[in-house]
Amino acid sequence: MVFLSWGRPSSEQQQQVINKAGTFNYDNKYRGASSRSAAKLKEDSEVGKDGFLINHSRVLVGSGKESYEKSKKALQNWKHFGMDWAFVDPKTRVETGSKFCICVKEVLPWVMLPLQVVYVDKTRKSRKGPARFGFGSGTLQGHLLAGEERFSVELDGDGQVWYEITSLSKPAHFLSFLGYPYVKLRQKHFAHHSSHALLKHVHDSSS
Repeated sequence: MVFLSWGRPSSEQQQQVINKAGTFNYDNKYRGASSRSAAKLKEDSEVGKDGFLINHSRVLVGSGKESYEKSKKALQNWKHFGMDWAFVDPKTRVETGSKFCICVKEVLPWVMLPLQVVYVDKTRKSRKGPARFGFGSGTLQGHLLAGEERFSVELDGDGQVWYEITSLSKPAHFLSFLGYPYVKLRQKHFAHHSSHALLKHVHDSSS
């Protein structure tokens, strides 16, 4: 089961995919695993033995509380998907249990990939101290991959703001098995473009 569209997917098409997608397509023991650091995931022998590949990206996007709040709001409004070739319906609520589609333009068709928000992380150690906001999404039946991905922004102890993507994934369809080197390349491509989209949004909203 692969969800395709020859034109840019409409909200109605995305909802149809969500209705058909069903449950998570990966083992329950990994539910919430993306909340762990990339280093800890790589150290976990079970993760590797079960075929998951770890991807990680961390980019400095600004400094100070204002940049952090803008970055946080950007994630909540899916600005990190502000690309011509990949998007999420910006009306999608970032809350546990929320289902949505990542729509990706490939060579000819668009691919609609169903996911569900597994958790939302809102951490603030003090009013003036370090803070973090992020959420992890798990793949549903009909997604070409199986696993989770976390998007987060962090205000560290030095006042710097970081945007981080951490994922664990493996092929879930014969197409992704056959083209896995391409899939891995696209994941790195996405991380680069997503970071650029968030940086641009934070910079433009500061002007």
